[in-house]
Amino acid sequence: MIPLFPRIVKSDTLSVKISTEGRGAIPYFCIIKLRLKLITMKQCFFAVDLGATSGRTILGTFTSNGLEMEEVNRFPNRLIETGGHFYWDIYELYRHIIEGLKKAARMEDVEITSIGIDTWGVDFVCVGRDGAFLRLPYSYRDPHTAGGPDAFFTRVPRKSVYEWTGIQVMNFNSLFQMDTLRRNHDSAWEAADKLLFMPDALSYMLTGEMVTEYTIASTAQLVNARTRRLEDSLLRELGLTQAHFGRFVYPGEKVGVLTPEVQRMTGLGAVPVIAVAGHDTASAVAAVPAMNRNFAYLSSGTWSLMGVEADVPVINKETENLNFTNEGGVENTIRLLKNICGMWLLERCRASWEETSYPELIAEANACEPFRSLINPDDPLFANPSDMEQAIKTYCSDHRQSIPGTRGQIVRCIFESLALRYRQVLDNLRSLSPRPIEALHVIGGGSRNDLLNQWTANAVGIPVIAGPSEATGIGNVMIQALAAGTAKDIASMRQLINRSIPLKTFLPEDAEVWDAAYLHFKQLTANNS
Repeated sequence: MIPLFPRIVKSDTLSVKISTEGRGAIPYFCIIKLRLKLITMKQCFFAVDLGATSGRTILGTFTSNGLEMEEVNRFPNRLIETGGHFYWDIYELYRHIIEGLKKAARMEDVEITSIGIDTWGVDFVCVGRDGAFLRLPYSYRDPHTAGGPDAFFTRVPRKSVYEWTGIQVMNFNSLFQMDTLRRNHDSAWEAADKLLFMPDALSYMLTGEMVTEYTIASTAQLVNARTRRLEDSLLRELGLTQAHFGRFVYPGEKVGVLTPEVQRMTGLGAVPVIAVAGHDTASAVAAVPAMNRNFAYLSSGTWSLMGVEADVPVINKETENLNFTNEGGVENTIRLLKNICGMWLLERCRASWEETSYPELIAEANACEPFRSLINPDDPLFANPSDMEQAIKTYCSDHRQSIPGTRGQIVRCIFESLALRYRQVLDNLRSLSPRPIEALHVIGGGSRNDLLNQWTANAVGIPVIAGPSEATGIGNVMIQALAAGTAKDIASMRQLINRSIPLKTFLPEDAEVWDAAYLHFKQLTANNS
């Protein structure tokens, strides 16, 4: 009998030499030869990326080749309409996240280092004193906030709200959602002990810890842009205090670890949950693959968000008049940006074109006459028309332009108008940005649209660098990696993304033609910019 046990080390072939002595026995050596399978565990970051129509979970890992991303599960995010209101099914989202964690736990070569969650902005959950959700959260699409800003501004001047927050006024901002619930004596609101924004509510379901993450809170129009904390003057108007919110945290801070309940359900251990940039746009901007800070970004999808990074908020009369917003970013940056109607225009048209493929529509647009008709993409006419194609024709008729008659002409009108609108917003950013703008980085789904990217380069007159299309998930993983000590800062992570993910650069062409078109576009938008 051998009284000692060998220490087993993972190896293809392992030789263990054991020396033992028994009482009164002759010393001997026993050679044990073991053959073991080599197992290499991947240290992975688990990203939960939730949009307003769908969600997914992703495993991100860093290898010698750079960053590798693998989708674990994808699922719809459907609104629930009942009783005249629209709600998010947060329990269904939680179930999908648990399913993703279970699937990842079953992967033999995967070890999850941490978990991070990002979502859309402004929406929140009311939590009771017993820690339970009081009802499903309202969606920002709910019409109950119509007229909300005007009602609030009867008590607090609009100028003061912008001076504090630097956030553009939109009906669905959390500030106006909360004030509407207060004025309507909403039962969940009146019983709420805590308010949790969507990514924080899901982190709470996983960890039992309540936090308020900075970037998602900044979308609420409740955070003072200069102090980067909740503004007491606004909270008082809502009948709230700091105690109604969870511990205030910034990107990269630890929320907690998975509860015993979640560990049992998933088969995982006490994996930490990290507060990433909880607002999906903040995560996306973190993943801009820029080699220096002299850039603007365009997060391109159903809606487009164009902006720059600043070290301090830019709040003045010009930004207020131009309706620019100052949202929280990573590493104490401010995202000075403008919301622009994006591929919403084309998506609504496609709904009546039997979902014709993008490549087919792009080919048709490229074959049409240039600059035959233009629109202002942000005109109220295009907010939510029942027939987007007809709305575009009506706009062109009202502005005495040729009316597009074919699908290709409509698509070309949309793309050219978007490219010129991007130039208009970029011109404003040039005067507001603390740095020169040498390139425009297009991230998100729109980065795959080569035709629009080329026309955008032609319009703005600087290189357009397209990619990555999955920027939000990548940014989520990046913040987790920083928290784990895998990288030292965002700048080095951006350089890694630049080296490891294929990017495409579009250089400006036909400057004189696009300059002439821009003069015409500015005339169309003179009263609505």
